[in-house]
Amino acid sequence: MPTDAADPNAAYLADIIRTFRNYKTLGERALAQTPDAALGIELDPNSNSIAIVVKHIGGNLRSRFREFLTSDGEKADRHRDTEFETTAPASRADVMRWWDEGWSVLLGTLESLTPDDVMKTVLVRGEAFLVLEALNRSAAHIAYHVGQIVYLARHFAGPAWTSLSIPKGQSAQAAVGDFKTRGLAR
Repeated sequence: MPTDAADPNAAYLADIIRTFRNYKTLGERALAQTPDAALGIELDPNSNSIAIVVKHIGGNLRSRFREFLTSDGEKADRHRDTEFETTAPASRADVMRWWDEGWSVLLGTLESLTPDDVMKTVLVRGEAFLVLEALNRSAAHIAYHVGQIVYLARHFAGPAWTSLSIPKGQSAQAAVGDFKTRGLAR
């Protein structure tokens, strides 16, 4: 039983923070296995590269979570369409800067929330959401894109890939605590 079981809002905040941190770790472990030269590769003209997905995640998190409780999550200085454009190949330093900037804003905001904030209302593109709903919506969005990063990273790493969870064919040998030892707290 969680330590915050007496306060469901506190338990929710602890869980959503853990969830976001798990996605951050998963993405970072995948990025670390991606060859530099592969960061900007698009598999076809209608797909996005890892660099583009990271640029979008960073832009989304910075916009949604700056002044989270007091201003609309779609900030005037965000230009979403440009998150999907490149003018020059992105370096690993660029990719990691976009990643770190977005996650820093998100985690700083999450750590500042109190249980009393969970049922407050926030706006995203003019639409009202409870904080709980906005956080769940964002977690689903991030999970979607981190999944894309992991899939592409695995493709580009090829045989050098190290599994981020239980490797294929090894479920029976996996111990209950394996996710914690792999950096994923579930």
